[in-house]
Amino acid sequence: MSYRTVVMYMEIGCFVVCVSGWILVCSTMPTEIWTWSEVDSIVLTTSNYFSNLWKDCISDSTGVSDCKGIPSMLALNWDIHMCRALIIIAIILSFFGSVLVLVGMKCTKIGGSELANARVTFAGGMNYLIGGMCSMVSFSYYGNKIRAEFQDPLFKAQKFEIGVGVFIGWGGSTLLVVGGLIYSIFAGREGFHSSSKRFPTYQLPDAYTVVPTKKSIASSASTNSEASKGTRSSRTSSGSRVSSISGITSSTKTSATNAYV
Repeated sequence: MSYRTVVMYMEIGCFVVCVSGWILVCSTMPTEIWTWSEVDSIVLTTSNYFSNLWKDCISDSTGVSDCKGIPSMLALNWDIHMCRALIIIAIILSFFGSVLVLVGMKCTKIGGSELANARVTFAGGMNYLIGGMCSMVSFSYYGNKIRAEFQDPLFKAQKFEIGVGVFIGWGGSTLLVVGGLIYSIFAGREGFHSSSKRFPTYQLPDAYTVVPTKKSIASSASTNSEASKGTRSSRTSSGSRVSSISGITSSTKTSATNAYV
């Protein structure tokens, strides 16, 4: 099995994982049980309180339930607005990530070259990864807030527990993060390493590798002058040696003539 086939199957599997996570995160929006609490008022009647980011609900043991939307957006705390914004951003980013991944996958053959498809897939994986991180922050903050209020002995209001919506959100966010991370690693390695191989580092020709400067010209001139001085001195020393040798020879000849006479 070739490397391209392995990557193609990996992309299909990650696409299924990311779309499943996106559907789970979307399903938490209409889910009413993000928090829930059970209150025993009478022996045969039990009231259940549950809510999410958009409305508060109550039901009893007879099966009758009633929900009321939050009347004012401006009256809400900043953390509720933050959780809403992060979840909506996660849903939008995951949607565009699905579109980009469908265009860039190897099995769809919608995009252009292999390099362009890898880069488009990398962009889709980053959308999945950022969307999963946004939703994970939102659900984790909301769940931690419920836990802190429940364990706080000074909190006198009604205490709630973590509902099923938060757990579904955690699962969907984990799938988005894992799928987006795998997409980003494989597609980024293929898309950006291949571009560096396609465009190698430019090397200058030999004629332009060394450019003489004023400093180098001055140093070469000084070197040449020193060499010429050395040549002259060597010539002078050799001349003096020759003259001394000739003087010694002439004196030797004179002494020999006197001795013969």
